[in-house]
Amino acid sequence: MSTMLDIQGLTKQFGQFTAVDDVSFSVAAGEVLGFLGPNGSGKSTTMKMVTGFLTPTAGTAIVCGSDVTRDPIAVKRHIGYLPEGAPLYEDMTPSGMLSFVADVRRLSGAQRRNGIDNAVDKLQLNEVFNQQIGTLSKGFKRRVGLAQAILHDPDVLILDEPTDGLDPNQKHHVRQLIADMSKDKVIVISTHVLEEVDAVCSRAIVIARGKMIADGTPADLERRSTYYNAVSVRLHRDHVDTLKEALGGISDIERIETGEHVGDTAHVVVVSKNGATIIETVNARMSDRSITIEQLYVERGRLEDVFRQLTGDEQGENA
Repeated sequence: MSTMLDIQGLTKQFGQFTAVDDVSFSVAAGEVLGFLGPNGSGKSTTMKMVTGFLTPTAGTAIVCGSDVTRDPIAVKRHIGYLPEGAPLYEDMTPSGMLSFVADVRRLSGAQRRNGIDNAVDKLQLNEVFNQQIGTLSKGFKRRVGLAQAILHDPDVLILDEPTDGLDPNQKHHVRQLIADMSKDKVIVISTHVLEEVDAVCSRAIVIARGKMIADGTPADLERRSTYYNAVSVRLHRDHVDTLKEALGGISDIERIETGEHVGDTAHVVVVSKNGATIIETVNARMSDRSITIEQLYVERGRLEDVFRQLTGDEQGENA
């Protein structure tokens, strides 16, 4: 796979405040990268520098061979960008908005017609195509924003919170669209919604306080969770104490967590030490005590747990 996006030492300072601090990474064609971080971590600022909306204090981004600090117009030709909040001209219709964007991008003839038709079809905008954008729902506005981003069939697609405001069916549709488009493109999804990573990303980078602190596949990150290889058990609430007694003294068990009861069913999570494999031992102990269970499975790890571990309690506004 060829590298289409190469970030080198990207840094942005606002006075004495460093919003993005020496961030470097590369993304190859076919990758869907989740760019994760709490509010205020530097996600949006990084994306704005990559797309040429902000000038870096130091470092640069190379997009399909063009340097954003030296040739920003060439970079913009290769990039489709959905900013956070999907700012739109609300007095326009989707028809007018897409025509305007096509003009800005100097699309003409069959390329223009096909670009608009393709974007409208993929984002299912036909029913609101001639309706004033200001009257549309938040979900439709988001879809219009995404339509303008893919209008020119870009090589690199930068999406800032792409499913914000969408209902579950719309989210599923957009995620499927991202998967379909990712085969020959670079797609970067800036988000704090971990569900997005599980759903569409092949790789994830975590940023906090402007610094990159993790880079790997979702499975790599899940293995860093304290719940990696934990055993989840659903059983009758009357058997919880028996289960805890049965598992007493096992050296590879860190702790046993009991969730809330739902009716007569209890959920118990047996957390292993350092991700040790404990399923066979747990299963054997339950069998010895003739404990009847409703469900038993091994957890692969929890991204939200890793996210909290890596980012701590960082708070703030979107950077």
